[in-house]
Amino acid sequence: MLATLLIGMITMAPPKIATPSYTSKLVFAPMEKHNHGSCLVETPKGNLLLCWYRGSGERTADDVMVYGARLKKGANQWTEPFVMAGVAGFPNTNPCLFFDDTKRLWLCWSTILDNHWESALSRYKISTKYEQDDGSPVWQSEEILHLKPGAEFHETYKAEFEKVWRPYIESATPKEKVALSEQLERKNKQAQDKLSQRLGWMFRAHPTLLPNGRIILPLYSDAFDFSLMAYSDNRGESWQVTRPLIGAGNVQPSIARRKDGTLLAYFRDNGAAPQRVQTATSNDNGTTWSAVTDTDRVDSGSGVEVCVLQSGRWLLVHNDVEKGRHRLALSVSEDEGVTWRTGRYLENDPLSPDAGSYSYPSIIQAKNGTIHVSYTYRPSKQTAETVGKGSSIKHAAFNESWVLQEGTP
Repeated sequence: MLATLLIGMITMAPPKIATPSYTSKLVFAPMEKHNHGSCLVETPKGNLLLCWYRGSGERTADDVMVYGARLKKGANQWTEPFVMAGVAGFPNTNPCLFFDDTKRLWLCWSTILDNHWESALSRYKISTKYEQDDGSPVWQSEEILHLKPGAEFHETYKAEFEKVWRPYIESATPKEKVALSEQLERKNKQAQDKLSQRLGWMFRAHPTLLPNGRIILPLYSDAFDFSLMAYSDNRGESWQVTRPLIGAGNVQPSIARRKDGTLLAYFRDNGAAPQRVQTATSNDNGTTWSAVTDTDRVDSGSGVEVCVLQSGRWLLVHNDVEKGRHRLALSVSEDEGVTWRTGRYLENDPLSPDAGSYSYPSIIQAKNGTIHVSYTYRPSKQTAETVGKGSSIKHAAFNESWVLQEGTP
């Protein structure tokens, strides 16, 4: 009887909760050159590989290349940065990394042809030799992602774009109405031009690998201020593109998958105020998507990314302020994106002219449960006195227990 009672007590005991843990480190000391747009992955051996772009500017600077760094499993110091990819003499921007279902490593990025975002040429490299201790992966192939939207591209534009923007035009001042109307007309002409349809698509967040092996590359256009998805069902041998996902400035999509197979895309809001993280859903593995709508998550027109945790919770990392990039939040969803609440802040400077800038986050959860986030780091004026001036990439590592607390590290 006593043994049975003890067994029952053990069975009913609450699960052990891990002690909250958090660490962070700059990948390299802040420097004058522009460092931005990071993305990180965990390799099969448990090492971290990070990429970002670095140069004397962005699209207007012809020395911008894709850089990388490594953090070996168990180490606490990133390697020295190394050049990972890029076409010399052109700006190379917005890199992202992912593994396909055969454990091949993909690096995707955009080469800017004429120093305007509209000329972005989508590229990718593939490697099976990426576990070395230092330096770039050895790339077995490099390709251009040729995108060919069909006739439905302009049809969708005509049906959706003006409808989406009409309420903003109607509530605008006379001067704003003129500017918005001119913008609509200009984009309408671009949407009919084949070259404009096929160029200018850029990466940002992690691509998505579905259980059936489909690869989805979330893409966006600064020329059109909306997004589309490229997808492949044969490991990248050929690609198809969806109809454009048109909203009020919905760009840089990041995708999460519910347990029932529904896909949710979350977008940076590049449109008019009030700016909110935007979303769309797909019930057919990303072939078609719903209308784009606002969530209740504030977005200052900066990058967002979503991650599905092993526990089933979702994390959304974003700048939850109306203006600026001085605060970087982790929002938590317990119901697969239906509702959200703010968890912890990775950075939280007071709003001031001297505040820092923390943006363009990349988030993953490692096999051991540790959550990793990398992001662009420009310290506040006060912090710069100790860590150095300029920009860097910061890496934060923490567990789920830490996220579920309140506060700032």
